Amino acid sequence: MSAVVTKAPETTTQPGLREGAFGNATSLSCRECGHLVALGPFYACPECFGPLEITYDFPQVTREEIEAGPRNIWRYKALLPVPTDIETSPNTEPGFTRLLEAKNLAAELGIAKLWVKDDSTNPTNSFKDRVVACALSAARELGATTFACPSTGNLANAVAAAGARAGIKTVVFIPSNLEQPKQVNSAIFTENLVAVDGNYDDVNKLASEIAGEEEGWAFVNVNVRPYYAEGSKTLGYEIAEQLGWRLPDQVVIPVASGSQLTKVDKAFQELIKLGLVEAKPYRIFGAQAEGCGPVATAYKAGVDAIRPVKPDTIAKSLAIGNPADGIYVLDIARRTGGAVEEVTDDEIREGIVLLARTEGIFTETAGGTTTAVTKKLVETGQLDPSLETVIINTGHGLKTLDSISGQVGPAATIAPSYDAFKATGL
Repeated sequence: MSAVVTKAPETTTQPGLREGAFGNATSLSCRECGHLVALGPFYACPECFGPLEITYDFPQVTREEIEAGPRNIWRYKALLPVPTDIETSPNTEPGFTRLLEAKNLAAELGIAKLWVKDDSTNPTNSFKDRVVACALSAARELGATTFACPSTGNLANAVAAAGARAGIKTVVFIPSNLEQPKQVNSAIFTENLVAVDGNYDDVNKLASEIAGEEEGWAFVNVNVRPYYAEGSKTLGYEIAEQLGWRLPDQVVIPVASGSQLTKVDKAFQELIKLGLVEAKPYRIFGAQAEGCGPVATAYKAGVDAIRPVKPDTIAKSLAIGNPADGIYVLDIARRTGGAVEEVTDDEIREGIVLLARTEGIFTETAGGTTTAVTKKLVETGQLDPSLETVIINTGHGLKTLDSISGQVGPAATIAPSYDAFKATGL
């Protein structure tokens, strides 16, 4: 694999790749001008410098064929940029996480039918295992010798673990002020954890510079980003399959870069085109923290441009001040009749506690954001409580203990006697 380039060759085939290296993917397509370029380590259009994404020539896929597949994301391999023998390559096998009917939370929020797609049960306890699995496949096929990423935490955990499983050199870069549990969760898998003084946008800029200078480095969210991003589609596929091959009416999704939200929408559209689900209207909502809510700000102002911000929030996994897919999030929210909303850090903490005490799910700050935004959307009349709704929990609360430790604790500290217990009134 050569050093990353910002301009891709003006072809739709890339020499040197093995037959079927990217499955049914046919090329990379510019999201802005539609220009087609080669399948390779490219992410920017040579015509307009717009972002590239994967295009496919899908075969006829049946529900039965998918259901007969493994209970992980590879059951959808025909719809992903991975080879048909992907299961034979060592990987963390993420996906097919539980979809829980949240009756208690639904009653609390006044929503008729509510589900939680709980991705905290993935191998490194976040949805990032999905995207990393697809990025790792691309890195292998492109001949990478180093697997790397800039990260706000969850991605670093997933990349470090996947690299260890695959036996490839792995280097992960994080902001130096990242939550300690997330640092430990990366350092346990790799000795090459690099803390950078700065926020995520600073770390991402450094990663882009390294990718442009170093040979053989596959940065999952830089030079193999188009493949990486496709992994988020599996969230949409699973939601539809677990609902009995139908789409929900409404989905609430946390927004960092915005890629996850855009790919869930792409998944729904692909399922409709393939005839795997019946076409129907659905609404997609984005959730951000006030301390890093550039997409929510643009949505409320009715503008298309995203003005970058300096993050200042406990939701560090959402702390991307210049989100790459922000403009596409705006488009999807408006096109589907959804919205992009934001909540304060205190509301995020309340959201974490609310989800835990109604459904027994301990979520990190991103999930607290999504829960709190869902509550706010109902209260402000933006989300229709009579419609079936899915919210996505992207990670486990053990990764962000510092954010909530001051909010919960013992109800009482007592002497070891029955009288002392009775005095508590519990």
